[in-house]
Amino acid sequence: MNVKAELYWNEFWQGKKEEKPQAVSAWQFGADPDHLAQLVMDGIKTATCSGYVFYEEENEPLPSAGDYSIILSREDLPLAIIQTVKVEVLPMNEGSEEFAIAEGEGDGTYTYWWDAHEKFFKEELDKISHTFKEDMLLVCERFELIHVK
Repeated sequence: MNVKAELYWNEFWQGKKEEKPQAVSAWQFGADPDHLAQLVMDGIKTATCSGYVFYEEENEPLPSAGDYSIILSREDLPLAIIQTVKVEVLPMNEGSEEFAIAEGEGDGTYTYWWDAHEKFFKEELDKISHTFKEDMLLVCERFELIHVK
């Protein structure tokens, strides 16, 4: 986590009666970080997903309910805090229309969601010498917006 994100996190918890959680991650959305962060801050985007293989490749733990994240801009500036409320690992071709709508991207349809994610995953998987498959495992995350900077 960078210094600005850490300052934002500490300022957010200052003076609160609740104890500050020790674990927090800071990251930006993949395809278009600023636009997707704005969708979150506008209350439109309440879900996100990533390929399970990327967690394996980077030896990163999967998110879990209760986790906090600081959403960063393209320039790694903190924009908002979200809290994960639900995580599911499932094949991409079993993703629901309701989840696609919760991702809040494009025209909000399942078709848009599929096409955009297929294109994104093909490009990212190619970088790590993997091939896209319609049943690739996704880590599907639901979250709540906690704070906007």
